[in-house]
Amino acid sequence: MLETQEQVTTRREVKEMREYLEQSREALRLASESDEFLAAISQITDCIVESLQSSGKVLLAGNGGSAGDAQHIAGEFLSRLRFDRHPLPAVALTTDSSVLTAVGNDYGYDQVFERQLRGLGRKGDVFIAISTSGRSPNVLAALAAARELGIVTVGFTGTAPGAAAMLPLCHLVLAAPSDDTPLIQQVHITAAHAICEIVERNMFGR
Repeated sequence: MLETQEQVTTRREVKEMREYLEQSREALRLASESDEFLAAISQITDCIVESLQSSGKVLLAGNGGSAGDAQHIAGEFLSRLRFDRHPLPAVALTTDSSVLTAVGNDYGYDQVFERQLRGLGRKGDVFIAISTSGRSPNVLAALAAARELGIVTVGFTGTAPGAAAMLPLCHLVLAAPSDDTPLIQQVHITAAHAICEIVERNMFGR
């Protein structure tokens, strides 16, 4: 019996979904087996805890899907992840449309995060800069400003050749073992959940 076109399409879509999920699993496997990746998570966690215990805060920025990740991570710190506890100060620099459009209009899009960092950031804060390519101009400008201000800089990126542009500006780098943007973002948010969970436990003893 011949398959209908609908059946052929469904079979093809199922195959594509399976392949994508297998690629996701492989990216996470590579991350979980990388001593360098796991060490970066541990070091980032320690820096965040040290900052928060010294009245610092976490600042985050990124573009597109990485902007969504910045907001997601800030929400986990400010609200909760695993259990009820005191809110932890975290600010996503991607959310205020009036600020973003004012700075973009007056100074240019490349300064939308740098300008906010100079106004909101303080020495001892932690800035998490998220760029899957590692070469977003507004993220790099913000990293440079953060270093100038004495803010601890953390880069979330991937393994694309351009990612090397972030390295000199970051105290710590979490590089997802992929050069594919969607897979990098999946690894980033998984690692961010791990970081939030460890920070939460270390800060509140659970």
